[in-house]
This record gives sequence, structure tokens and C-alpha cells, in this order.
Amino acid sequence: MNLNTKSLEKLRMLINEETSYRKGFQLVDFFNSLGFNDIYGQGFPSRSIYTNQKLEIINGTPRMEQCIKAVLYPASFIDKLEHLDECIETLNKYIAFDKWKVIRNSADINFQRLDKVEVKEPSKSNHATTENQFLSREFSNISVQKIGLEGMVSEVIEGRIKEIERCYSSDAYLSVIIIAGSTLEGVLLGLANQYPRHFNTAKSSPKDKSGKVYELSKWSLSSFIDVAYELGLVQHDIQRFSHTLRDFRNYTHPYQQMSFGFNPREHTAKICLHVLKAAIQEISENVSKINT
Repeated sequence: MNLNTKSLEKLRMLINEETSYRKGFQLVDFFNSLGFNDIYGQGFPSRSIYTNQKLEIINGTPRMEQCIKAVLYPASFIDKLEHLDECIETLNKYIAFDKWKVIRNSADINFQRLDKVEVKEPSKSNHATTENQFLSREFSNISVQKIGLEGMVSEVIEGRIKEIERCYSSDAYLSVIIIAGSTLEGVLLGLANQYPRHFNTAKSSPKDKSGKVYELSKWSLSSFIDVAYELGLVQHDIQRFSHTLRDFRNYTHPYQQMSFGFNPREHTAKICLHVLKAAIQEISENVSKINT
């Protein structure tokens, strides 16, 4: 299987963070399972550079199919098969231009060779409707206090929300995205610190090579989001849009923003602010599920 540059870029994102946030040593383990013999240590390049290098080497070889099967392995998505299907659907939009398609049949991942480039558009209107429905939700009376975070955290978060709203009104859209992402992470870390047993025993909690759960301070926002969904603190739409906020928040690094040509728009900032408010409201309504 030989993929074009855009397809490789999407596959890199799936490997590095969209299916699961993989740290440097985890990426080394992932590609070593495909026949490489790398050692993680000093001098390791950025995660993006490393994954790009490996994908360029295996592109056009049978190992490319092995790589896609490994990153989309259904057993890694227990209780999250809907997310797996979303990842497959998204990847298929890219590799359609390479005349390939990924098909999941229960626990099996297979590939279909296409006779021509197939670009299907029907999901566009459905996606737009879903997004519009999400943005139409009202959050005029959200209360951080109802979540019950310890200490002064609630007051800090309420102050941040007011600051985000001022940034949004001032067209400071990048600031909205960055502060909203860090605030959501603060809310989830605060919850995890209060309920460590629930978070640490969740199936989707991040683990090292030996299967030991990472300390909460080392969790990524992606892991917090998935565990919050698993614990019933947020519903699937909030989980999905929270990952969107997380992706945008990653552009906090100037070189990352520059390399992808990312320029925040009002609509992007609106989604991020809405995600934060929706998450706080749902968590405040559902925290009693783990507070018993």
C-alpha cells in the first residue's frame, strides 16, 4: 500500500494521538512491533518527526497494512468501538485518493482496493447538523461549584471562564482556545485527584509498558477525556468535541501552528468555549455517579 503525503499525515495523527496519545517510548514500541529495532533514549527526535520517518520507510511495503491494522486494532477500543469507526471513516476519506478503503468486520480489519477514487459527501450535512445542534445548546447557568472541586480551584476556573469570554468578545481567538483547553484539563485533573480510584481503575487509563497506570500528573488531556466518558461524567458528543478542543489546543506551540498553517477563526473559538461550558455542565450533573 502506497499512500500520498496527506494520507501519511493523517495516519501519523492517528498513531500519535487520535487513537491514543503515545509518548516517545510507546511510539518506539509500536514501530518495533512492525519490524524495527529502535531504542528510546537521549537524542530521540520529536514524536512527529520520528513517526513521519518510520511511515516514509514502510510506505509502499506490506508493513504499511500491518501498521494500519495495529493502530486500528479493535481490541484496543473496547467500549469505544464508535470512536474506532470514526477513526476508520476519517482515514478512508484520505486514502480514497490512493484508491484504498479500510473495512472493519467485527474484530477484523481488512482492506479493499478501489477501481477509482471514491469521494462520498453524504455525511457532510449530517455532520453540520450535529455541530449546529451542539452549538445551539444553552449554558447560561453553569456552575463550577456544583462539581465540588477542592480548595480554591473552582474560583480559579470561574475566573478563567470570564477571561475566556472577554477574549472571545475581543476577537482573541487563539487565547480562547489555549485557555479553554488548559481549563478543561484543570477541571478533569481536579476530579481525578478527588476520585483517584475511579480514574486509575478505568479501562482507558494510560499505562506504561508494564501495565502500570501513570501518575495523574502525567496524564494527557486525551486520557482525561476518555476516562471521563468511560465513568459517565460526559456523554459521547462532549467526548468527541473535547478531543476537537484538545487538537486545537495543541497549536499553542508556534512551530506547530506554523507547520500546519493554523489560523483560529471565530467559529473555532466558539466551539472550544462551548465544549468547556458543556463539559462543566454535564460533569456537575453526573459527578454524583462516582460520588457514592
